[in-house]
Amino acid sequence: MLASAPISRRLLLGRLGPGMAVVGTYLLPEWLHEAMAVAATQPRRPLARPRSGSPLPLVMLDPGHGGKDPGAIGVSGTYEKHVSLATALELKRLLTAQGRCRVALTRAKDVFVSLDGRVDRAQSAGAALFVSMHADALSDHATRGASIYTLSSTASDAQTAALAQRENSADRFAGPSVHASPEVAQILASLVRRETKAGSAQVARDLVGALDHDVPMLPNPQRHAGFVVLKAADIPSVLVEMGFMSNARDEMELRRPEHRKLIALAMNRAVDAFLAARLQLADG
Repeated sequence: MLASAPISRRLLLGRLGPGMAVVGTYLLPEWLHEAMAVAATQPRRPLARPRSGSPLPLVMLDPGHGGKDPGAIGVSGTYEKHVSLATALELKRLLTAQGRCRVALTRAKDVFVSLDGRVDRAQSAGAALFVSMHADALSDHATRGASIYTLSSTASDAQTAALAQRENSADRFAGPSVHASPEVAQILASLVRRETKAGSAQVARDLVGALDHDVPMLPNPQRHAGFVVLKAADIPSVLVEMGFMSNARDEMELRRPEHRKLIALAMNRAVDAFLAARLQLADG
């Protein structure tokens, strides 16, 4: 019996920037091609729910800035604080409707909360996941796209270092009594446990994979730096840049409820994946 001829299949390997992708073409045996086709048609298994009597895990959403701290101001005047809160409220609605977790916000209205205050709220509530949501500005107004950040003592690149410096300066709005020393960013990573780092890295990968289907992404969108707001030692924490207010196209999209819902839906999928993995690990 003659072996069947291999079948070519194209797979997305990564993105270089908006509209630019790396695609590989592979030759697969017919049986594997058919198995992959069948798998793609199978309905996704619903996430298992926690055992009866055990509390649902808490996801803490952190809309960046607020109150006297507007965050980045877009080229047409849009405030980052409004975009981050609107998207966080939409994500809370989606997560709550599924009933797989409890959801809380570090701020649910236009008020100022210090960086340490945000971390304290997540830790005091016993959060299982902390997601900080932003739409910052860069000096390069041509740069656009979403990106995900985790905590590290060193920045992955110069652009991310500048972004972390800007975010860490948010407490200047709290007055002279609240400030972080310049050395803080260099020691934050030492406060974080190994398992927390692993959880943060996993949810960051899930967020990149989910967002990449629906919104433009920065090249190498999974990055890291010394963000003060990600310093919780026992909570997997990520910072999501949904786009940049310094870019006219990103600002225009982030003003649209439909676009913010796309982002919230993608983030919802990533949180689902995190909760499923957490439950599987707990079940052994």
